[in-house]
Amino acid sequence: MGNITLTSSDGHSFDVFEARPEGEVKGGVVVLQEIFGVNQHIREVALGYAEKGYAALAPAIFDRVERKIEFGYEDQSEFDKGLDIAFSKLSISDSLVDIQTTVDALAKFGNVGVVGYCFGGLLTWLSACSVAGLSAASCYYGGGISDNLDQENKCPTIMHFGLKDPYIPIDQIEKIKAKLSHLDIYTYDCDHGFNCNHRGSFDQNSANLALSRTLSFFADKVDS
Repeated sequence: MGNITLTSSDGHSFDVFEARPEGEVKGGVVVLQEIFGVNQHIREVALGYAEKGYAALAPAIFDRVERKIEFGYEDQSEFDKGLDIAFSKLSISDSLVDIQTTVDALAKFGNVGVVGYCFGGLLTWLSACSVAGLSAASCYYGGGISDNLDQENKCPTIMHFGLKDPYIPIDQIEKIKAKLSHLDIYTYDCDHGFNCNHRGSFDQNSANLALSRTLSFFADKVDS
């Protein structure tokens, strides 16, 4: 458990939080961050997947712009900075290169799945469409997915959205459902960030249900 360093094909080195199961490894899971960096919540998610038997890696996607980004959920200036990095300063193509590197690092454990939240939910969808070596993708409340529906997923994919999410209105969710009718797209009666127990929008029942669906999905698609 702890941080390791990976180096992408273009020479960029980035931090990765690593969590390993104590016993037999079922496969690998890439955990993709929100706009708040690889913070306590993302580390806890990775540790949770390790407890379920997966080798988990959470890459510091923001390292391309600024290293050691780790924000909480109460400071508006941190929120604004994370949003700016994610959607203005960061190259999505560079992010996908780093995700590919992370997937490749997990390939020795068998099949690899990816799960992401918020900005990471968008990256999870884009990874499902372009990153090689993925067996499954679970996208949580990914803002911007509705603007990236011209691509086709190359691996089985599921999505989770909150019906009270102010950042992803219901009309966007309906647009996604209509375009991606071949996917299982789940909705929950809750707000953005419902999976994160460090946020006021945390919804235990919805988080548990989304996790159970993701684990069942990974058991079918990822487990060796």
